[in-house]
Amino acid sequence: MELILTDINGKDLRILDYKTCDFDLKDNFDFAVVIDADDWSSDIKIGGRIYVPDSEIGGRIGGIETNTADNTITLKGYTWRGYLNKRIISPPNGSAYKTVKGEVNTIIRSEIDSLYDGVIKGSADITDCVISAYSYDRYTTVLAGITKMLRTKNYRPDIKYIQCEQDTAGYVEVSAVPIVDYSESIELSQDNKLNFIMDHVQNGINHLIALGSGELEQRKVIHFYLSQDGEIGKTQYYKGIDEITETYENANSEDLEDDAIKHFGEICSVSSFSMDIEQLDIDIAIGDIIGGRDYITGISMKKSLAGKIITDNEELSIEYVLEE
Repeated sequence: MELILTDINGKDLRILDYKTCDFDLKDNFDFAVVIDADDWSSDIKIGGRIYVPDSEIGGRIGGIETNTADNTITLKGYTWRGYLNKRIISPPNGSAYKTVKGEVNTIIRSEIDSLYDGVIKGSADITDCVISAYSYDRYTTVLAGITKMLRTKNYRPDIKYIQCEQDTAGYVEVSAVPIVDYSESIELSQDNKLNFIMDHVQNGINHLIALGSGELEQRKVIHFYLSQDGEIGKTQYYKGIDEITETYENANSEDLEDDAIKHFGEICSVSSFSMDIEQLDIDIAIGDIIGGRDYITGISMKKSLAGKIITDNEELSIEYVLEE
Protein backbone atom coordinates (compact mmCIF):
# COMPACT_ATOMS: atom_id res chain seq x y z
CA MET A 1 0.00 0.00 0.00
CA GLU A 2 1.40 3.41 -0.99
CA LEU A 3 1.00 6.20 1.54
CA ILE A 4 1.53 9.76 0.34
CA LEU A 5 3.06 12.31 2.70
CA THR A 6 2.11 16.00 2.55
CA ASP A 7 3.45 19.12 4.20
CA ILE A 8 1.47 20.93 6.89
CA ASN A 9 -0.46 22.80 4.19
CA GLY A 10 -1.61 19.61 2.49
CA LYS A 11 0.68 19.77 -0.54
CA ASP A 12 2.08 16.43 -1.69
CA LEU A 13 5.73 15.74 -0.89
CA ARG A 14 6.50 12.10 -1.64
CA ILE A 15 5.57 8.46 -1.10
CA LEU A 16 6.34 7.58 2.51
CA ASP A 17 8.68 4.67 3.28
CA TYR A 18 7.40 2.71 6.27
CA LYS A 19 7.73 -0.65 8.03
CA THR A 20 4.18 -1.17 9.26
CA CYS A 21 0.96 0.80 9.50
CA ASP A 22 -2.40 0.41 11.18
CA PHE A 23 -5.57 2.42 10.47
CA ASP A 24 -8.48 1.87 12.86
CA LEU A 25 -11.74 2.84 11.16
CA LYS A 26 -13.96 1.22 13.79
CA ASP A 27 -13.32 2.10 17.44
CA ASN A 28 -10.49 4.53 18.16
CA PHE A 29 -10.43 6.06 14.67
CA ASP A 30 -6.67 6.58 14.85
CA PHE A 31 -3.57 5.42 13.02
CA ALA A 32 0.05 4.46 13.64
CA VAL A 33 2.70 4.35 10.94
CA VAL A 34 6.08 2.92 11.95
CA ILE A 35 9.19 3.92 9.99
CA ASP A 36 12.86 3.04 10.39
CA ALA A 37 14.82 5.79 12.06
CA ASP A 38 17.19 5.59 9.08
CA ASP A 39 14.29 6.64 6.82
CA TRP A 40 13.52 9.74 8.90
CA SER A 41 13.48 13.03 7.04
CA SER A 42 12.90 16.57 8.24
CA ASP A 43 9.94 16.94 5.85
CA ILE A 44 7.88 14.77 8.23
CA LYS A 45 6.13 17.19 10.56
CA ILE A 46 3.25 17.28 13.00
CA GLY A 47 0.32 18.68 11.03
CA GLY A 48 1.36 16.88 7.85
CA ARG A 49 -1.01 14.40 6.27
CA ILE A 50 -0.74 10.77 5.25
CA TYR A 51 -3.23 9.35 2.78
CA VAL A 52 -4.17 6.92 0.05
CA PRO A 53 -5.90 8.79 -2.82
CA ASP A 54 -9.64 8.26 -3.32
CA SER A 55 -9.97 6.37 -0.04
CA GLU A 56 -10.47 7.19 3.61
CA ILE A 57 -7.20 5.51 4.57
CA GLY A 58 -5.17 8.35 6.04
CA GLY A 59 -5.11 11.07 8.62
CA ARG A 60 -3.20 14.01 10.04
CA ILE A 61 0.03 13.52 11.99
CA GLY A 62 -0.63 14.52 15.59
CA GLY A 63 2.32 12.90 17.35
CA ILE A 64 5.77 11.49 16.67
CA GLU A 65 7.18 8.79 18.95
CA THR A 66 10.83 7.75 18.87
CA ASN A 67 11.89 4.31 20.11
CA THR A 68 15.67 4.00 20.37
CA ALA A 69 15.44 0.33 21.44
CA ASP A 70 14.25 -0.84 18.03
CA ASN A 71 15.41 2.20 16.05
CA THR A 72 11.93 3.17 14.88
CA ILE A 73 9.80 6.30 14.74
CA THR A 74 6.00 6.08 14.92
CA LEU A 75 3.73 8.68 13.36
CA LYS A 76 0.38 8.85 15.13
CA GLY A 77 -2.87 10.74 14.76
CA TYR A 78 -6.59 10.61 14.06
CA THR A 79 -8.03 9.26 10.85
CA TRP A 80 -10.44 11.49 8.92
CA ARG A 81 -13.33 9.56 10.43
CA GLY A 82 -11.70 10.25 13.80
CA TYR A 83 -11.87 14.01 13.25
CA LEU A 84 -15.58 13.72 12.49
CA ASN A 85 -15.91 11.76 15.72
CA LYS A 86 -14.20 14.51 17.74
CA ARG A 87 -16.66 17.32 17.06
CA ILE A 88 -20.13 17.65 18.59
CA ILE A 89 -23.49 18.72 17.16
CA SER A 90 -25.11 20.84 19.87
CA PRO A 91 -28.74 21.99 20.08
CA PRO A 92 -29.26 25.70 19.34
CA ASN A 93 -29.73 27.94 22.37
CA GLY A 94 -33.25 27.58 23.69
CA SER A 95 -33.91 24.32 21.80
CA ALA A 96 -33.85 20.73 23.01
CA TYR A 97 -32.66 19.35 19.66
CA LYS A 98 -31.02 20.52 16.47
CA THR A 99 -33.34 19.80 13.54
CA VAL A 100 -32.29 19.86 9.89
CA LYS A 101 -34.02 19.46 6.56
CA GLY A 102 -33.11 19.61 2.87
CA GLU A 103 -30.83 17.83 0.40
CA VAL A 104 -28.43 15.55 2.27
CA ASN A 105 -25.09 16.81 0.87
CA THR A 106 -26.21 20.36 1.62
CA ILE A 107 -26.89 19.29 5.21
CA ILE A 108 -23.46 17.66 5.43
CA ARG A 109 -21.76 20.82 4.18
CA SER A 110 -23.64 22.91 6.73
CA GLU A 111 -22.40 20.67 9.52
CA ILE A 112 -18.72 20.26 8.65
CA ASP A 113 -17.47 22.94 6.25
CA SER A 114 -16.88 25.48 9.02
CA LEU A 115 -15.11 23.05 11.35
CA TYR A 116 -11.95 21.84 9.66
CA ASP A 117 -10.32 24.79 7.86
CA GLY A 118 -11.12 23.28 4.47
CA VAL A 119 -9.24 20.05 5.19
CA ILE A 120 -12.53 18.14 5.51
CA LYS A 121 -15.60 19.37 3.66
CA GLY A 122 -18.89 18.20 2.24
CA SER A 123 -19.45 17.25 -1.35
CA ALA A 124 -20.85 19.88 -3.71
CA ASP A 125 -22.80 17.21 -5.61
CA ILE A 126 -26.57 17.40 -5.43
CA THR A 127 -28.37 14.12 -4.74
CA ASP A 128 -32.01 13.13 -5.08
CA CYS A 129 -32.12 12.39 -1.36
CA VAL A 130 -34.02 14.97 0.70
CA ILE A 131 -34.66 15.01 4.45
CA SER A 132 -38.04 16.50 5.36
CA ALA A 133 -37.11 16.93 9.03
CA TYR A 134 -34.55 15.18 11.22
CA SER A 135 -33.59 15.89 14.84
CA TYR A 136 -30.11 14.86 15.92
CA ASP A 137 -29.56 13.16 19.24
CA ARG A 138 -28.52 15.70 21.84
CA TYR A 139 -24.78 16.40 21.79
CA THR A 140 -24.00 13.63 19.34
CA THR A 141 -20.75 13.54 17.41
CA VAL A 142 -20.69 14.83 13.83
CA LEU A 143 -19.87 11.30 12.64
CA ALA A 144 -22.69 9.60 14.55
CA GLY A 145 -25.19 12.36 13.79
CA ILE A 146 -24.60 12.36 10.04
CA THR A 147 -24.49 8.56 9.88
CA LYS A 148 -27.76 8.13 11.77
CA MET A 149 -29.46 10.90 9.78
CA LEU A 150 -28.43 9.36 6.44
CA ARG A 151 -29.49 5.88 7.51
CA THR A 152 -33.10 7.04 7.75
CA LYS A 153 -32.92 7.37 3.95
CA ASN A 154 -30.86 4.20 3.42
CA TYR A 155 -27.76 6.30 2.72
CA ARG A 156 -24.31 6.35 4.34
CA PRO A 157 -21.42 8.83 4.54
CA ASP A 158 -18.63 8.20 2.01
CA ILE A 159 -15.25 9.61 3.07
CA LYS A 160 -12.32 9.91 0.69
CA TYR A 161 -9.19 11.99 0.20
CA ILE A 162 -9.15 14.00 -3.02
CA GLN A 163 -5.63 14.36 -4.43
CA CYS A 164 -5.06 17.63 -6.27
CA GLU A 165 -2.46 18.80 -8.76
CA GLN A 166 1.10 19.53 -7.70
CA ASP A 167 1.43 22.55 -5.37
CA THR A 168 -2.30 22.43 -4.64
CA ALA A 169 -3.53 21.11 -1.31
CA GLY A 170 -5.77 18.08 -1.35
CA TYR A 171 -8.76 17.66 0.92
CA VAL A 172 -11.16 15.13 2.41
CA GLU A 173 -14.60 14.95 0.85
CA VAL A 174 -17.64 13.64 2.73
CA SER A 175 -20.65 12.76 0.61
CA ALA A 176 -23.93 10.90 0.95
CA VAL A 177 -24.21 7.69 -1.09
CA PRO A 178 -26.83 4.92 -1.11
CA ILE A 179 -26.19 1.91 1.11
CA VAL A 180 -25.47 -1.20 -0.96
CA ASP A 181 -27.14 -4.38 0.29
CA TYR A 182 -24.82 -7.15 -0.90
CA SER A 183 -27.00 -9.73 0.84
CA GLU A 184 -29.46 -9.37 -2.05
CA SER A 185 -26.89 -10.48 -4.63
CA ILE A 186 -24.10 -12.30 -2.77
CA GLU A 187 -24.74 -14.93 -0.11
CA LEU A 188 -21.69 -15.76 1.97
CA SER A 189 -21.79 -19.37 3.15
CA GLN A 190 -19.80 -22.58 3.50
CA ASP A 191 -19.73 -22.70 -0.31
CA ASN A 192 -17.27 -19.79 -0.22
CA LYS A 193 -14.92 -21.92 1.94
CA LEU A 194 -14.90 -19.25 4.65
CA ASN A 195 -14.70 -19.62 8.40
CA PHE A 196 -17.49 -17.82 10.21
CA ILE A 197 -19.32 -17.63 13.54
CA MET A 198 -23.09 -17.21 13.48
CA ASP A 199 -24.88 -16.67 16.80
CA HIS A 200 -28.67 -16.68 16.51
CA VAL A 201 -30.36 -15.44 19.71
CA GLN A 202 -34.11 -15.09 20.30
CA ASN A 203 -34.42 -15.43 24.07
CA GLY A 204 -33.01 -12.05 25.02
CA ILE A 205 -34.97 -9.05 26.29
CA ASN A 206 -37.78 -8.07 23.92
CA HIS A 207 -39.93 -5.91 26.24
CA LEU A 208 -38.46 -3.03 28.24
CA ILE A 209 -40.44 -1.06 30.82
CA ALA A 210 -38.81 2.36 31.28
CA LEU A 211 -39.46 4.03 34.64
CA GLY A 212 -38.74 7.74 34.89
CA SER A 213 -39.45 10.55 37.33
CA GLY A 214 -42.46 10.71 39.65
CA GLU A 215 -43.88 8.63 42.49
CA LEU A 216 -46.29 5.70 42.45
CA GLU A 217 -49.17 6.24 39.97
CA GLN A 218 -47.60 9.58 38.93
CA ARG A 219 -44.38 7.94 37.80
CA LYS A 220 -43.55 8.19 34.10
CA VAL A 221 -43.74 4.74 32.48
CA ILE A 222 -43.00 3.88 28.83
CA HIS A 223 -43.15 0.39 27.29
CA PHE A 224 -40.81 -0.53 24.46
CA TYR A 225 -40.93 -3.69 22.37
CA LEU A 226 -38.63 -5.47 19.96
CA SER A 227 -40.14 -6.31 16.59
CA GLN A 228 -39.49 -9.47 14.58
CA ASP A 229 -36.98 -7.63 12.39
CA GLY A 230 -35.06 -6.23 15.36
CA GLU A 231 -36.51 -2.71 15.42
CA ILE A 232 -37.48 -1.04 18.70
CA GLY A 233 -40.99 0.40 18.87
CA LYS A 234 -44.15 0.58 20.95
CA THR A 235 -46.09 -2.27 19.36
CA GLN A 236 -45.73 -5.66 20.99
CA TYR A 237 -44.71 -8.62 18.82
CA TYR A 238 -43.39 -11.27 21.24
CA LYS A 239 -46.10 -12.57 23.61
CA GLY A 240 -46.78 -15.48 25.95
CA ILE A 241 -43.77 -17.62 26.72
CA ASP A 242 -41.73 -15.72 24.13
CA GLU A 243 -42.05 -12.41 26.01
CA ILE A 244 -38.89 -11.60 28.01
CA THR A 245 -39.23 -8.41 30.08
CA GLU A 246 -36.93 -6.20 32.07
CA THR A 247 -37.23 -2.77 33.72
CA TYR A 248 -35.04 0.28 33.22
CA GLU A 249 -35.06 2.93 35.96
CA ASN A 250 -33.75 6.45 35.39
CA ALA A 251 -35.57 9.04 37.47
CA ASN A 252 -33.02 11.73 36.57
CA SER A 253 -33.23 11.34 32.79
CA GLU A 254 -33.94 14.48 30.77
CA ASP A 255 -35.12 12.31 27.88
CA LEU A 256 -36.36 8.99 29.23
CA GLU A 257 -37.44 7.69 25.82
CA ASP A 258 -34.06 8.31 24.17
CA ASP A 259 -32.07 6.91 27.11
CA ALA A 260 -34.29 3.85 27.38
CA ILE A 261 -34.02 3.07 23.66
CA LYS A 262 -30.23 3.27 23.87
CA HIS A 263 -30.25 0.92 26.87
CA PHE A 264 -32.68 -1.47 25.14
CA GLY A 265 -30.40 -1.63 22.12
CA GLU A 266 -27.59 -2.86 24.38
CA ILE A 267 -29.53 -5.68 26.03
CA CYS A 268 -32.13 -6.87 23.51
CA SER A 269 -32.06 -10.12 21.55
CA VAL A 270 -29.16 -9.84 19.16
CA SER A 271 -28.15 -12.23 16.41
CA SER A 272 -24.66 -11.82 15.06
CA PHE A 273 -22.16 -13.29 12.69
CA SER A 274 -18.52 -12.64 11.93
CA MET A 275 -16.76 -13.75 8.80
CA ASP A 276 -13.49 -13.39 6.95
CA ILE A 277 -14.60 -11.78 3.68
CA GLU A 278 -11.25 -10.35 2.58
CA GLN A 279 -10.44 -13.26 0.29
CA LEU A 280 -13.66 -12.70 -1.71
CA ASP A 281 -12.17 -9.51 -3.14
CA ILE A 282 -15.36 -7.52 -2.49
CA ASP A 283 -14.92 -3.78 -1.94
CA ILE A 284 -17.45 -3.34 0.86
CA ALA A 285 -17.72 0.16 2.36
CA ILE A 286 -18.52 1.02 5.95
CA GLY A 287 -22.31 1.13 6.20
CA ASP A 288 -22.97 -1.37 3.41
CA ILE A 289 -24.77 -4.64 4.21
CA ILE A 290 -23.62 -8.24 3.81
CA GLY A 291 -25.51 -11.45 4.43
CA GLY A 292 -24.62 -15.00 5.38
CA ARG A 293 -26.26 -18.42 5.56
CA ASP A 294 -25.36 -21.48 7.58
CA TYR A 295 -26.46 -24.47 5.52
CA ILE A 296 -26.13 -26.79 8.53
CA THR A 297 -28.77 -25.03 10.67
CA GLY A 298 -30.55 -23.17 7.89
CA ILE A 299 -30.12 -19.86 9.73
CA SER A 300 -29.45 -16.74 7.65
CA MET A 301 -28.94 -13.11 8.61
CA LYS A 302 -27.50 -9.86 7.38
CA LYS A 303 -25.54 -7.06 9.06
CA SER A 304 -24.11 -3.65 8.25
CA LEU A 305 -20.36 -3.22 8.11
CA ALA A 306 -19.54 -1.13 11.20
CA GLY A 307 -15.87 -0.52 10.49
CA LYS A 308 -12.52 -1.73 9.21
CA ILE A 309 -9.08 -2.16 10.72
CA ILE A 310 -6.45 -1.92 7.98
CA THR A 311 -2.97 -3.24 8.74
CA ASP A 312 0.10 -3.41 6.52
CA ASN A 313 2.88 -5.50 8.05
CA GLU A 314 4.67 -6.74 4.94
CA GLU A 315 1.24 -7.94 3.80
CA LEU A 316 -1.97 -5.93 3.63
CA SER A 317 -4.73 -7.20 5.91
CA ILE A 318 -8.27 -5.85 6.34
CA GLU A 319 -10.39 -6.85 9.31
CA TYR A 320 -14.09 -6.24 8.67
CA VAL A 321 -16.13 -5.52 11.80
CA LEU A 322 -19.89 -6.01 11.59
CA GLU A 323 -22.51 -4.22 13.69
CA GLU A 324 -23.53 -6.06 16.82
